[in-house]
Amino acid sequence: MMNQILFSGVIGLFLTLVGTPLLIKLLARKGYGQFIRDDGPREHLSKRGTPTMGGIAFILATVAAYFLSKVISGKPPTFSGLLVLGLMVGMGLVGFLDDYIKIVKRRSLGLRAKAKMAGQLIVGIAFAVLALMFPDARGNTPASTKLSFITDFGWSIGPVLFVIWALFMILAMSNGVNLTDGLDGLATGASVLVFGAYTFIGVWQYQESCANAQTLTNPAACYEVRDPLDLAVVASALMGACLGFLWWNTSPAKIFMGDTGSLALGGVLTGLAILSRTELLVAIMGGLFVLITMSVVIQVGSFRLTGKRVFRMAPLQHHFELKGWSEVLVVVRFWIIQGICVIVGLGLFYAGWAAEK
Repeated sequence: MMNQILFSGVIGLFLTLVGTPLLIKLLARKGYGQFIRDDGPREHLSKRGTPTMGGIAFILATVAAYFLSKVISGKPPTFSGLLVLGLMVGMGLVGFLDDYIKIVKRRSLGLRAKAKMAGQLIVGIAFAVLALMFPDARGNTPASTKLSFITDFGWSIGPVLFVIWALFMILAMSNGVNLTDGLDGLATGASVLVFGAYTFIGVWQYQESCANAQTLTNPAACYEVRDPLDLAVVASALMGACLGFLWWNTSPAKIFMGDTGSLALGGVLTGLAILSRTELLVAIMGGLFVLITMSVVIQVGSFRLTGKRVFRMAPLQHHFELKGWSEVLVVVRFWIIQGICVIVGLGLFYAGWAAEK
């Protein structure tokens, strides 16, 4: 069954390596280029007109890789896999509308704030409600109404609060990835690392599933996750698709993912966290996204309260650019930070399992 993971990752990688340059030509022919803010770093002005909405490439590649891996392996899709993919596509569609309006109307702001929020809420609510349905033979639904770190803990917060909590996570992470997507390859490379971690987590949870309690050496440390292996298949497809896209997105970028890609990545990352019962752990493994989001919160809060700015410019990556760091230097060092966050997160995940032994 593990061959599904290999198939999905390789297919996702191949499709974006081959398909992204075709998308670049199509977008360039239609004149769908990036709008660059005049108040940003001067070096970014040369990027004006670079094709955007590149998230289409890895969204389609991920979906295709998932279903092709099912065809090749002869295994049916699961509700968990379909829900996570649906969340990615739905958030990507909201981002696509935002990007399209920016391009057509030639302005830096796409969808109106209320319309964009409404789209995200509709997609997020649909995901959260459906995630509490479709129990398996053991009675496990894709999501749980309990909060989770490494596994579920505490009491159930109930379906209403769960939907609110899921919406908060989806909005926070999707906007976090969106803020991180300011330099060539930064958000894409960081996402590859996190999806690699979730591939490992899915495989581990499958091997230590409570459904196999009779064959486990330590049933007390098992995981009650509905479809852990299929979540690993999705994560592997995402890792491969983003890695292939990074080939074209790295500096100097031939294409940008746009809101189409950043909202989709943030959404699917949250979906993986919720369905794998690692909701709070994702804040550590996606630490770079959290750090960059907090830099914006601090900057805005400081300016409103004191009239002074903490950073030369927010999000954080632009602060270091204005300090004289080259774009590539910022990206590589931020990737290192993200790698450290992933290692710490996986270490905590394993430590939680080992502590139960």
